[in-house]
Amino acid sequence: MPTTDPLTGTTALVTGGSRGIGREIALRLAAAGHHVVLTYRRDAEAAAAVVARIVADGGSARAAHLELEDADGIDGLFAGLADGPPLAVLVANAAASAFKPLESLSAANLERSWATNTRSFVLLAQRAAPAMRRLGTGRIVAVTSYGSHRVLPRYGAIGADKAAIESWVRHMAAELGPDGITVNAVNGGVFDTDSSRTYYSSPGVAGADAVVRRVPLRRLGEPGEAAAAVAFLCSADAAYITGHVLVVDGGLTVVAPPFPSDLEEEGADA
Repeated sequence: MPTTDPLTGTTALVTGGSRGIGREIALRLAAAGHHVVLTYRRDAEAAAAVVARIVADGGSARAAHLELEDADGIDGLFAGLADGPPLAVLVANAAASAFKPLESLSAANLERSWATNTRSFVLLAQRAAPAMRRLGTGRIVAVTSYGSHRVLPRYGAIGADKAAIESWVRHMAAELGPDGITVNAVNGGVFDTDSSRTYYSSPGVAGADAVVRRVPLRRLGEPGEAAAAVAFLCSADAAYITGHVLVVDGGLTVVAPPFPSDLEEEGADA
């Protein structure tokens, strides 16, 4: 017998929802029937465009400015959610860091990276959990990176932060599970986004083309492909999945030297 999905009509909060993967997540969750609150840091115009697209498609959304480093700002964001539908979905997508080698990272770089990426995820989850507990269900999803378990040049600060987030996912899943709240992560490879282009054009970092040669699927990921994985984990279909890190990377992290592309270049597959 069909049953009513308790997630339908609820609020979905998406950080960093104005561009890239976050934009696609916001669009998908709105299409699934959520009232979407998407946050942005700098580009109010881009955030407004996402809201306009959702509304034009018959959905419901609004944008909110948020500095993830600011704990008071996070409190203010949740105070503003009280007037809308109950919060049932939290997607921690936004991230920022300094792409520097170890000895060039200042204390300020480290503190800002940790506050923006890891501390904010914990604070967001802390504030989301009571609303989800009252509802009797909830979905918390963090967007992480293959730099959490692989070494990328000049990626140590954010890579360590992402690894910490994945550890928090497991701890939160165990603690919040009895309340019907699932906590998972989507660990992404290399996607065709502004953020990826910024990293792969950084000094001391090889271009994305060098990585694509190692990807078994031989291409960059599309933002919508990562968003589809997030949307699945936010759905009723994923009700029995928690504490899981879903890797979406075209197979990048399952290969090892000698890479298939190396053998092809040498003609060893002939």
